[in-house]
Amino acid sequence: MIQLKSEVFASLNDTVEGLREALQQAVKLEHATIPTYLYALYSLQPEANAEIRKLVSSIIIEEMLHMTLACNILNAVGGAPVIDDPGFIPTYPGPLPGSVETGLIVPLSRFSKELLENTFMVIEEPETPLEFPVTEAALAAPPPRTIGQFYEAIKQQIVKLSREANIFTGDPKKQVQFRFPSAKAFKVIDMKSATTAVDLIVQQGEGTKVSPLDPEHQPAHYYRYAEIFFGKTLIANPDRTPGQPSFVYGGLPITFDPAKVWPTVENPSRATYPTGSRAANANNTFNYTYTSLLKALHIAFNGHPERIGDAIGLMESLKELASALMTIDIGNGKTAGPSFEYNPVNS
Repeated sequence: MIQLKSEVFASLNDTVEGLREALQQAVKLEHATIPTYLYALYSLQPEANAEIRKLVSSIIIEEMLHMTLACNILNAVGGAPVIDDPGFIPTYPGPLPGSVETGLIVPLSRFSKELLENTFMVIEEPETPLEFPVTEAALAAPPPRTIGQFYEAIKQQIVKLSREANIFTGDPKKQVQFRFPSAKAFKVIDMKSATTAVDLIVQQGEGTKVSPLDPEHQPAHYYRYAEIFFGKTLIANPDRTPGQPSFVYGGLPITFDPAKVWPTVENPSRATYPTGSRAANANNTFNYTYTSLLKALHIAFNGHPERIGDAIGLMESLKELASALMTIDIGNGKTAGPSFEYNPVNS
């Protein structure tokens, strides 16, 4: 599981300023998972692995929802999300923002079951993952300081500070509302809506301590990735008796055809592609569009919520650009891939 630095928690020092700093860190964390998930998703060729593409897409969309809700909470307590900044983008391969450097190193890599087990399931792993049959590859849990625990500490600070004074001094007009497939990004205006937002973020990612399901009765992210890894959907145990697990990986099969994954280069950067080459030009266009997306999100979350539609449109453009990029042969049996770098000028 992800282990976060103690400094990340240190900002939660019973002050509104500290809460704002922690929430900005939460926004960065939510975003940081998206490029690595997208890279793996884009590497899945469109004519196969449909169920896997559907599951990974659903998780990415919910990560976008979580980022939106974290921004709404930050705005509600008088902060200002910082997104249009080169430092907002993590370096791949590298640790997630705020995580222990000697722990998980997150890459930009083609989809594989090894990537699922060693990266994606580690990112989403709860403090105490629930184990169900077909768990031979279940991940061991070290002493945790997880993303879920970080959000729980944020929630406790929201409650504590709200009881001492009104911390919800932000302009309600900055709140972004948008209907995502699994839930709506709603306004955060008080302690109740803020803690509800935190709970939704955690439960969609990790489930609860007693159930693998999120508030929409779908497997949380960790268990969705486990479904792909184990090759079967998670269902209620049809043969449950006292003492037996309530769920099993025993539903419809989820097949994975590794031959239908683009052989993309791992952890590309601008330097990967020769200047002026087809791959370099396509990657520059992708990064320019990605940077435009960050700029659109920054504008939407800083006083212009009506502009969120611009960001959604740019997300669709990214998909098309990445899909084309991953068909470009760069030699040695590899195809190109997007480097997810800050590039405000398309050149």
